[in-house]
Amino acid sequence: MIKFSELKFGDVVIAEYEGQQKEGMVTDINREDKEVCVDTGVQEFWYSPEQLYPIALNDEQMRKLGFTMTENGDGSVKYMKDSFRVLLPKKDDFSVMEIWWREDHRYLNQPIMVHELQNHYYQMTKVELLPARVH
Repeated sequence: MIKFSELKFGDVVIAEYEGQQKEGMVTDINREDKEVCVDTGVQEFWYSPEQLYPIALNDEQMRKLGFTMTENGDGSVKYMKDSFRVLLPKKDDFSVMEIWWREDHRYLNQPIMVHELQNHYYQMTKVELLPARVH
């Protein structure tokens, strides 16, 4: 489950309906009824926060979000999207990372989910971090 307060337009989540889970993108939020509209590529449907799950951040998800990866030769890797950077001290270890855009540097010492990276990106750049394609 994802906290309702964490959800923003464009966030990529897993939506569950009648036991089936599908990756989708948040397209609307009804704060009054605490419902979230998610487009799974098949349809848009309203879900309660209890029906939404986070997606672990990994290399595949970074690439879906449009990042390119460069290995630094010391075991670390850097993901880049325009001038936004994500540095992992150890390749494939998303539990510790440094993210930055211009003068804003953030050090994260615990794994984050895709929607959390999207929210950091928006806070820092004021631009939505949308996937190239959701499914």
